[in-house]
Amino acid sequence: MSNVYKYGDNVDTDVIIPARYLNSPDHAELAKHCMEDIDADFAKKVRPGDIIVAEANFGCGSSREHAPISIMACGVKCVIAKSFARIFYRNSINIGFPIMECPQAVDGISAGDNVSVDFTTGVIKNETTGKTFKAEPFPEFINNIIEKGGLLNSIKAKEGTQ
Repeated sequence: MSNVYKYGDNVDTDVIIPARYLNSPDHAELAKHCMEDIDADFAKKVRPGDIIVAEANFGCGSSREHAPISIMACGVKCVIAKSFARIFYRNSINIGFPIMECPQAVDGISAGDNVSVDFTTGVIKNETTGKTFKAEPFPEFINNIIEKGGLLNSIKAKEGTQ
């Protein structure tokens, strides 16, 4: 089970990882500053396997991959939102970070709830309330990218099998 951190609409990439930290290529350093402009203690509180739940348009703003990288580097298991900015959505898949769109789950999950997710089936269960929600699971080829740790790794794995 995973603890939930919940945020509102239009959480942009500048809030996810402030621009003043983008000069660091170190993922661990980025993780230390993840979400600090919206939740100053997030990086100190978050534990591996925790989940971010957000309203609509999560990850809007710039096209930087640093945003999903910083979230993943914090140990966050996934982000569940009503919708994602398209570039954040694609960047997440490219780095192998799972995201799920499920408005009903967002409405039925509160900060601090414990949640489990099954990426293969799209089932999201709020263990705190017992309610279950269904997101559309990724197609097999996208699951493969996520399971291999990102687009480049999945291409390398594919090339190695030929």
